[in-house]
Amino acid sequence: MNAQRGIRLLLADVDGTLVTDDKVLTEAAIAAVRDLRRAGITFAITSSRPPRGMKMLFEPLALRGVVAGLNGGVYANLDLSVIRSQKIDPVTAKMAVNLILGMGLDAWIYTEAEWLIRDKSAPHVAREAWILKFDAKTVASFTDAHLAQAVKVVGISDEIKRIAACESALQNSVDGRASVARSQAYYVDVTAPQANKGAVVATLSKSLNIPPEQIATIGDMPTDVLMFRQSGFPIAMGNASDAVKAQASAVADSNENEGFANAVRKFILQPIEDVK
Repeated sequence: MNAQRGIRLLLADVDGTLVTDDKVLTEAAIAAVRDLRRAGITFAITSSRPPRGMKMLFEPLALRGVVAGLNGGVYANLDLSVIRSQKIDPVTAKMAVNLILGMGLDAWIYTEAEWLIRDKSAPHVAREAWILKFDAKTVASFTDAHLAQAVKVVGISDEIKRIAACESALQNSVDGRASVARSQAYYVDVTAPQANKGAVVATLSKSLNIPPEQIATIGDMPTDVLMFRQSGFPIAMGNASDAVKAQASAVADSNENEGFANAVRKFILQPIEDVK
C-alpha cells in the first residue's frame, strides 16, 4: 500500500488539520491512521498545544513514540513525562511579552507544565481551556521566574491587522533569538529558535532513521510551513491560506470535509499512478 512516493512517516498538525473546527477527531481520521499503520507507515503529531493538551488523542489514534508540543518546544512520552524542552532566552521572553502587551494584545506563557494567564475572562481563555482539557493558572503579572521557564509566549487578538503588525514587530525584534509564527489567525507564537515544526521533522528523521524525503507532512497554518520545507512531501489543508498552500506539494480538502482522511488515502496510500 505504501508504494506512493515511498513515504515512511506522516507528521500531522492537530488543529485545523487532524480535527474539525469543533475539535472532533472523526472516525474517518482514526481509520486513516489505522490504515497507515497497516501499510507500515509511522504516524506522529505535532502541535502548538502542549503535550498535555493532546492527551485525548493518544488512545483513539493508538499513538506510539513521542509527541512534539508547543511547536517543538517540548518533546514528551505518552505518559507526558518530558524528554526534552527548549526554553526561550529570558531576556527575549521578556521583550516579547512587553512588545505584545505594548501593542494592545493579551499575552500567555506556556512552561513545561503550566499555562499562565493574567485574566481568566480574557478572549479565547475559556475556549482554549475547553480545547486543552485543563485550566490555566492565573497570575497577577509575569515575573522573572515565569519568564525563565517560558517555552512559548503567545500574543492574542481578534483584530487581524493588530496581530499581523505584532507578528512583524516580533520577527524584526527577536533577530534570530526566537522563532515567530502564527498558529491561528488570532495567535502569534514565540518559541526558542529551534522550537519549530521544521526542527520536529529533523528530530524525528534522526531518531527514527527515516530520511526527510520519505517524510510527509500535513498542516494548515504558517507554523506548519517550516515542517513543509523540511519534508519530502508537504500537504496543505484546503482551509489553509493561499500563502500556506503555495508552500505545499499537494492540497487536501478542508478539515470540515474529512481533508485529513482523504489526503491519507489519496496522497499517501493510493498508488501514485492512480492519483489524478
